[in-house]
Amino acid sequence: MSGNLGMEQLINVVNKLQDAFVRLGVNLTVDLPQIAVVGGQSAGKSSVLENFVGRDFLPRGSGIVTRRPLVLQLIHAKFEYAEFLHKPGQKYSDFNEVRREIEADTDRITGKNKGISNMPINLKVYSPNVLNLTLIDLPGMTKIPIGDQPPDIELQIRKMILEYIKRDSCLILAVTPANTDLANSDALQISKEVDPKGFRTIGVITKLDLMDQGTDARDVLENKLLSLRRGYVGVINRSQKDLEGGKDIKLQIKAEREFFLRHPAYRHMVDKMGTPYLQKTLNAQLTNHIRNTLPALREKLQKQLVGLEKSLGEFRNFRPDDKTVKTKALLQMIQNFSLEFEKALEGSRSSEINTSELCGGAKINSLFHERFPFEIVKMEFDENELRKEIAIAICNIHGIRIGLFTPDLAFDAIVKKQIARLKNPCMICVDLVVSELLNITHFCTERMSQYPVLRETVKRIISVQISKTEQECKDQLQLYINCQLSYMNTNHEDFIGFANAENQAEKSMRSGTSTAPGNQVIRKGVMCIHNQSVIRGAKDFWFVLTSENLAWFKDETEKEIQYILPLNGIKLRDLENKFISKRHTFGLFYPNGRNVYKDNKQLELSCNSLDEEDSWKASLLRAGVYPERLKEDNSTDLNSFKEDEDPQLKRQVEVIRNLVDSYMNIIKKSTKDLVPKIITHFVLNSTKKFISEELLLHVYSTENQDDLMEESPEEVRRRNERMQMYHACKEALHIIGECSVSFPTQIMNNTEVFGAMIPSAETKRGYRMSTPVQTATRPAPPPPLGLQKYQSVKNLIPEFYIFSVP
Repeated sequence: MSGNLGMEQLINVVNKLQDAFVRLGVNLTVDLPQIAVVGGQSAGKSSVLENFVGRDFLPRGSGIVTRRPLVLQLIHAKFEYAEFLHKPGQKYSDFNEVRREIEADTDRITGKNKGISNMPINLKVYSPNVLNLTLIDLPGMTKIPIGDQPPDIELQIRKMILEYIKRDSCLILAVTPANTDLANSDALQISKEVDPKGFRTIGVITKLDLMDQGTDARDVLENKLLSLRRGYVGVINRSQKDLEGGKDIKLQIKAEREFFLRHPAYRHMVDKMGTPYLQKTLNAQLTNHIRNTLPALREKLQKQLVGLEKSLGEFRNFRPDDKTVKTKALLQMIQNFSLEFEKALEGSRSSEINTSELCGGAKINSLFHERFPFEIVKMEFDENELRKEIAIAICNIHGIRIGLFTPDLAFDAIVKKQIARLKNPCMICVDLVVSELLNITHFCTERMSQYPVLRETVKRIISVQISKTEQECKDQLQLYINCQLSYMNTNHEDFIGFANAENQAEKSMRSGTSTAPGNQVIRKGVMCIHNQSVIRGAKDFWFVLTSENLAWFKDETEKEIQYILPLNGIKLRDLENKFISKRHTFGLFYPNGRNVYKDNKQLELSCNSLDEEDSWKASLLRAGVYPERLKEDNSTDLNSFKEDEDPQLKRQVEVIRNLVDSYMNIIKKSTKDLVPKIITHFVLNSTKKFISEELLLHVYSTENQDDLMEESPEEVRRRNERMQMYHACKEALHIIGECSVSFPTQIMNNTEVFGAMIPSAETKRGYRMSTPVQTATRPAPPPPLGLQKYQSVKNLIPEFYIFSVP
């Protein structure tokens, strides 16, 4: 039994590829051309495969017998023996031992509880009675679990079968018994799911001898009923009685042919029925299929090889005991970390830019110019409380005397109290910057994850350095606050002065209102209002905040105004987030309980992020909307004090208030300018300089280099897997390359099927196996002079492929 020798070598190529992948223990995402055998339990799959080999070697019994895919490679050879890939070099001449080894290896992986596994068993059978062929025997489909089988055994088997047959490179051998309704065939139904047009499906009809008397499967075998592009082949397997009696397979094949010769419905197609014809057909079909898919397979392997080479880099020749490689890797890691840290602080124009949130230097910039001013503004809680403090200070300075003049000591006392309160926002800003620096460090050390000891060492050294600079920075800020407290520079060019303060106080008292800036725009942006009806739900609006009111529009064009809310007397409070909501919510309300918006006593607003919420709160503070304060038990003097009873005291309070406001504006302006500079100098620049100049020295002085460069087990496993995949890819491409060099192009472009040469596009022209193939017989023109040396080549290929040369 032999087919076209050159073409059959293609099957050996695929067998070598399968062996290479299994031997190296890798699972490349490459679909090798193969034939998968599917069918229900007791459909005769095992008997068909044993008929191919001519030996009894598959496990038999009740329930699920095939519980792991069996990759069966049939190889034409002079001597008959079997060999398992998991036991290389051990040859089995007794096929009963082959059956026992299949059962033992199945139990070793799946146990004895009838469980299944998708890990294949690779078996090679060498024999002079077989054609080169590769098939995958899959578990038979079942619906009801038996014994101790798992309840979802049907889904498990179905998932395993689909995993193989869904690949376009897989031919499907659908085995169906003839004594069942073909329309209800499990094999054809599952094949139809992945191959609806039947391009990859080959039908096998078994148990034709068990059909009811007077019935036959002629219409099916002639491809007239439920037609498949590759047609159907009928076979006769041994019955249970034959198996128990030990009937030889060779005798069965003879009896099979005699059955088809005697049966009137099958007599006319006897040459296209039976196990030998099925084996030849599968050999030809698989060979042709391999030839068509080999170029795409080569291209896919080449792409994977390029990707693996890029991923592995110089580790392709990596030796774990090479210290120079570890030293070089250490230096490279520290250098890359220094560059990444600097990019994170100074900004980067690389493609890896975070588009979801602020981070690194941008986040620190936001802390300097948005969060820090917000923390300063938050100090001003209540204007009335500040005026009462000024009045009490004035009264305490005058004592029992009646004060005719405004005391400057009250100014000093109130200003010092206000300056001292600046310390907390300054320290908060330092803490936030340090926290972001630690986040940057954590992010930049992620590339060291393959060396966990080195990563933790670098993080620890930098954390200690940052803590040191943090303390120096806080000491410097404390010194700055102390300097501001030590001397009040009332000669500052921006200070309003006593005379101007008195003039403003008189104007304010005459008009009955305090001076206020114009209605200038403070902020614009999107917020969500949650006071909508239950049906309409929350909705986003475009908000415009000015110093006097808060207005919102339908969109940013500001054409359709929805509402204008005056800010006089409005307070702010934090609200709990809604159920399963990630938005940050706060509310605006009147302390006296009046309605704020329509029938709502509270306007509920939300932002997408905490930073955005803080920014809006800071803007509202600038507009005079202060947070709600809890009622505290103040002294009786503060609660019972009434400023309006003494007009002279009221004028003095207004003067001091103007002086304090003017001087604190100078201090706040200076603080907003100096604090970011101090933090940048003592924390940011010092840390950056330490990393670029001293980090490597500290790393070498704290740990042993061998310990530092100890790779994590996960990284070792991942690199070994990639190395195995790389070598498997190279070996696979080498095997395919040898195939391309070894086989003549003329042979690679054609397939011999039962003595007839057919082109490779036969599947596209709707070829059916049940229809005889007509051979083209147009005579070729005589070769011109000079081409006689290619006469031998002409004999190898069909005449209609010979073209004349002008």
